[in-house]
Amino acid sequence: MNKKIIVSWVAQIAIAVILGQTLFFKFTDAPETVELFSQLGMGPFGYKLIGGLELIACVLILTRPSIIWGAILSWGLMSGAIMAHLTKIGFSGDYRALGVMAIIAWLLSCLVIYLRRKELSIVRNMFG
Repeated sequence: MNKKIIVSWVAQIAIAVILGQTLFFKFTDAPETVELFSQLGMGPFGYKLIGGLELIACVLILTRPSIIWGAILSWGLMSGAIMAHLTKIGFSGDYRALGVMAIIAWLLSCLVIYLRRKELSIVRNMFG
């Protein structure tokens, strides 16, 4: 197997683990999630929508024909999470680990997008 593909799969699995570990809290209205998203001015609809998008990103990034789309969705979601940490919730206390994990997932998403960029151009060529 190609070394780039192995690195990509390791990154993809790590992204899915990072995104997947918070889904339980979002879908069960855990007090931590309610508090965090209330600081962001978002209620249950907001964190369930983000949880749903994170679940979709996990599935896409682990499914062969849609890896690049899962990485792009993950990149976008983690961009939003990082911005939330930078502007509203910070990186102190309990939020430090969440912020660091968002940065790691963002960097890994960038790596997967870079390693799989040819797959994106193949899709572009099919439609244009």
